[in-house]
Amino acid sequence: MQEDKKVLASMHQNKAFRLFVILACFFITNALIAELVGSKIFSLEKTIGLTPFSFTFFGEENLGFNLTAGVVLWPVVFIMTDVINEYFGMKSVKILSLITVGLIIYAFAMIYFSMGLAPNEYWQYQSGLLDKDPTRHISDMSMAFNKIMGQGLWIILASVIAFLIGQIVDVAVFHRIKKWSGERMVWLRATGSTLVSQFIDSYVVLFIAFYLGFGYSLKWVLAIGTVNMIYKFVVAIVLTPIIYIAHNVIDTYLGKELSDKMKREAAD
Repeated sequence: MQEDKKVLASMHQNKAFRLFVILACFFITNALIAELVGSKIFSLEKTIGLTPFSFTFFGEENLGFNLTAGVVLWPVVFIMTDVINEYFGMKSVKILSLITVGLIIYAFAMIYFSMGLAPNEYWQYQSGLLDKDPTRHISDMSMAFNKIMGQGLWIILASVIAFLIGQIVDVAVFHRIKKWSGERMVWLRATGSTLVSQFIDSYVVLFIAFYLGFGYSLKWVLAIGTVNMIYKFVVAIVLTPIIYIAHNVIDTYLGKELSDKMKREAAD
């Protein structure tokens, strides 16, 4: 009997460990990709086949949903935060967030190192000619690489700080709501904590990078932050069913006994 209990405990530990590794890898990968693609600005309206909007916030006119490509992935990161928080607790999310920040800083350090490498002559001037469409020719590949990959230090600093603040706020709000609601209303603690953290993240990154770093006006920061927040609010609501799907998949994988046990321990 004692041996059976040890085997069962080992199986439970292995399941929990494998789940954490999968969630952690997905979390870190999404956060890192969001940082790397963040230099691209895209039109949401044109992407989905609509005429660009034009509205005014804080006196800033002709605003539309012109967003960084990173915002496509950040809502997923915050949802992953809530899922990890649900099963592994606040401490695990904080540790994982610090590891992610360290890896983001390391990634950008390696990118800046690669930007300083002397380019091969053929790659720099000739590789663009391989495209049969002459309008797509790139005359200086090294400069193009550095322009795309070399985000400004203020933007990197701002995104890292905003990410950390957003994560701290997310886990705090999540646990506050869970203590009040118990196991009920998963949507409230998941979506609610995401909305609060995204609200803060939307303005912090712009304030640090563009107000403090590049001297943009405060009303511009507030206007663009509001546009970003509208997008994130809608996405957070739309993605709410994903939370329930993720919970169902994880609960099925873990089994009810182990799942309930992990949730209770995570809430302590």
